[in-house]
Amino acid sequence: MSTIVKKQILIVEDEPKIAQLMVDYLQLEGFATTVLDSGAEAVATVQTLNPNFVILDVMLPGKDGLTICKEVRAFSDVPIMMVTAKVDEIDRLLGLELGADDYLCKPFSPREVVARVRSILRRVQQPAVQQSGKLLNYREIQLDSDRFLCTLAGAALELTPVEFRLLHAMVAQPGRVFPRDKLMDLAYTDTRVVSDRTVDSHIRNLRKKFNEAEGGGDLIHSVYGMGYKVE
Repeated sequence: MSTIVKKQILIVEDEPKIAQLMVDYLQLEGFATTVLDSGAEAVATVQTLNPNFVILDVMLPGKDGLTICKEVRAFSDVPIMMVTAKVDEIDRLLGLELGADDYLCKPFSPREVVARVRSILRRVQQPAVQQSGKLLNYREIQLDSDRFLCTLAGAALELTPVEFRLLHAMVAQPGRVFPRDKLMDLAYTDTRVVSDRTVDSHIRNLRKKFNEAEGGGDLIHSVYGMGYKVE
């Protein structure tokens, strides 16, 4: 009889009640869990435990979560979701720039934690992005940077240069959440000043074009309070 191997979740959280709540819900959904209440041994634990997922608080004794995230990214691509009571935008963007896969602000629903863990783990198991020269391929999408050409399942999809650059940035790193200001920097190569709501408008146009195209579907996802991602 085969044994089901549970996916291992490492939780680094110094508030016992929050940590236990996550443990209860994750174990109920079939995950195995390990908890650390300090950041001091977090990096070494990732190296020895080799978890499938890390839930990492930002404010920790011993070593803060952002430093841990940066150090882990030096040797591992394990999915990392950062958790914090701080809602300051700089901390949020810094966490994502250091390589975090997602960001969750307290207070939160433990069901949301489980849902996000499952979503990110599914993304990790998706087909890899393939890039050959100026061609970028992901699922049924092919992007040709030389010609600013997008094809979906072999059919051309007409995009503006700004839409193309937005899509290319997100497709190159599927699952990564891009804040609006980061997308603005990638979409506009000159020095013009635009509102972050301009990005929202371009994203709406992209979604409409993909939804209307055969085989397009829901590709671009909004992440509340953070930005957008392709998944």
